[in-house]
Amino acid sequence: MLTRLYQWTLAKAAHRHAERWLFAISFMESSFFPIPPHPLLGLMCLARPEKAIRFGFICTLASVLGGLLGYAIGHFLYEAVGQQILSALGLTAKFPVAACYLRDYGAEIILIKGATPIPFKLITITAGFVGLSLFTFLWASIVSRAFQFMLVGFLFWKFGRPIKAFIEKYLALLSALFLVLIVGGFIAASMLTGGGKKDDRCSHATMATIGR
Repeated sequence: MLTRLYQWTLAKAAHRHAERWLFAISFMESSFFPIPPHPLLGLMCLARPEKAIRFGFICTLASVLGGLLGYAIGHFLYEAVGQQILSALGLTAKFPVAACYLRDYGAEIILIKGATPIPFKLITITAGFVGLSLFTFLWASIVSRAFQFMLVGFLFWKFGRPIKAFIEKYLALLSALFLVLIVGGFIAASMLTGGGKKDDRCSHATMATIGR
């Protein structure tokens, strides 16, 4: 089923309403759709590199708006809808640890997610469930999503089709460098403000530790 969904998603790159499909898939992926928009974004940028920044912006905007839907599901409809979504996507086991880390670290986890393959829908639904500040969730999501999508758009726009091989080879490295800068910034800020160290209990989180 996932293979068919993946092929269906890629087929939208040639659709006359490709931008609308890119928006829709980016929006849905942030809350319940299993296929990320990255393959579709890459194909569209490859075909029209002069519009790549526009495509990256569409992805960013739609993903953040979809993230707000995921947040609302987690906050208001977790038991009725959120649990079913996570179960259908095979993310139930990851939910307790995600909840623990979001409670302890908040924006840091959302920013770090931008440089990792962690499903964004897991973060959005969990953030709503634990009651993470909506302002914190929003600005961190914008930064995280913009980094992922706008970087791809900018590289295609700047260098055209030849950048495809570079992105495939080095995007993970660029993401890792971004992660180091973000985490380093938070550590430095914590040291300057006298923030204490946080414990590592999240690595042992279970469902019993995430009750409201």
